Amino acid sequence: MSKALLAVFADRVGRPSLKLFPNVVMTPARLRTEILSGLTVSLALVPEAVAFAFVAGVHPLVGLYAAFMVGLITALFGGRPGMISGATGALAVVMVALVADHGVEYLFATVVLMGILQVAFGILRWGKFMRLVPHPVMLGFVNGLAIVIFLAQLTQFKVPGTVAASGHGASGGEWLTGQPLVTMLGLVALTMAVIWVMPRITRVVPAPLAGIAVVAAVVIGFGIEVPRVGDLASIKGGLPSFHIPAVPLDWETLRIIFPYALILAAIGLIESLLTLNLVGEMTGQRGGASRESLAQGAANIATGFFGGMGGCAMIGQSMINVNSGGRTRISGVAAALFLLAFIVVAAPLIEQIPLAALVGVMFMVVIGTFAWNSIKILFRVPKTDAFVIVLVTAVTVAEDLAVAVVVGVIVSALAYAWTNARRIHADVYTPEDGSKVYRVQGPLFFGSTDGFTELFEVETDPDTVVVDFADSRVADQSALQAIEAVAAKYEAAGKRLQLRHLSRDCHRLLTRAGHLMVDSDDDPDYAIAADYSVRTGILGGH
Repeated sequence: MSKALLAVFADRVGRPSLKLFPNVVMTPARLRTEILSGLTVSLALVPEAVAFAFVAGVHPLVGLYAAFMVGLITALFGGRPGMISGATGALAVVMVALVADHGVEYLFATVVLMGILQVAFGILRWGKFMRLVPHPVMLGFVNGLAIVIFLAQLTQFKVPGTVAASGHGASGGEWLTGQPLVTMLGLVALTMAVIWVMPRITRVVPAPLAGIAVVAAVVIGFGIEVPRVGDLASIKGGLPSFHIPAVPLDWETLRIIFPYALILAAIGLIESLLTLNLVGEMTGQRGGASRESLAQGAANIATGFFGGMGGCAMIGQSMINVNSGGRTRISGVAAALFLLAFIVVAAPLIEQIPLAALVGVMFMVVIGTFAWNSIKILFRVPKTDAFVIVLVTAVTVAEDLAVAVVVGVIVSALAYAWTNARRIHADVYTPEDGSKVYRVQGPLFFGSTDGFTELFEVETDPDTVVVDFADSRVADQSALQAIEAVAAKYEAAGKRLQLRHLSRDCHRLLTRAGHLMVDSDDDPDYAIAADYSVRTGILGGH
């Protein structure tokens, strides 16, 4: 079994479309853009990984190692060049309870199991179910995540050291006041101004990188006292080392870690696949859902064995990369390798970067990520879609992405079912033979069965009644039950009900249920028209 899984995985990751620069002509200028884009992303990854490690209750290096390993593996083998993955807040908030109750070793074991579940998801090709996510849910996801990214940056406007000491994450700590707050805001505004102006001057250097460099030079050159990366925590460390999670290999351990692994795998894949779609829209690429699931799973398995907290796609860093010109796998690989270099050899230098510069970069990401046109279209689209956009946005901010997407899909599905349930009606006419024909319009499914049964006038109808399904479809068991109930009423009244113009799928469904009384000369390819009598008593009542 394991050999078969490895063979499938190798087939997925070994395809030609995984080359480092698909559909891109690799020139020195392109290579420079990819590397500088990766450098920009890596600088933004540092405070994010450290902050999410604090949220999960683990050492900052656990978050940094996760950002490096998940970022590297998904950049090489993921479903979309240009995407960036790493430690995320959506996963961290689930991990904190596990770490608090059982310790970090159980977290590593959970991350490994999480990766195994994601690999299975990819092998089974379940990523195709993401097509069931409606566009209003996507808009709500983007808007909600933009707000979450914005709120996460507010932590940097607190006195360094007080947030971690409070034990309440972003909700604790002391806010900056007076001159330190004014200085912080000024540097954030300067960063945003540089990012806005830079593309109008030159695109040789990514605008976010230019913003970070200018503000860092101002702060270091003038000796301005503002919070810096080193004030969050030291990022100095060595290379990640292989480590088997120190947990008992028994059913009790599985009972503890499986619920967390399942939730983390679901959240990670939902966020990754939605980010995959978003980046695909921006870069004009398609497909790759199953491959992304496999890469995310492999990355988390490896991360769990090398002391990382696990991760998934990061929409903020992916937007930085795409907006900085990153279009190939080189930018993602460069980001991961730069991050490792920061940890191993360049920690003292990176720790001097002012947090204000990184906050300014993320604020520009928020502005670019939020779907501003969704505010305008709220008054132009159906009210249900507008409600879904607002609902998913609110739930993403209040709870998490997975809950928001599930809620959005359920509400959209119910709204769709209700709309279609109200559409069913029938055009009625009487042919020359004296029968009566009900030409049904609209799908027949669980939501429309009541409306379907109310169409018929059993007492006043002639002896022969034909139900024409040329413009309808029989969808489910509730529809079969409704057809049988109507046929039983006509049978009790001594009349005959026949079905006409069944589509192939409807024909198969009714035949399998045993409703159709099919003659021996019935043409399975429908070369001739046939009316079918209905056999009652198949499904019965309750």
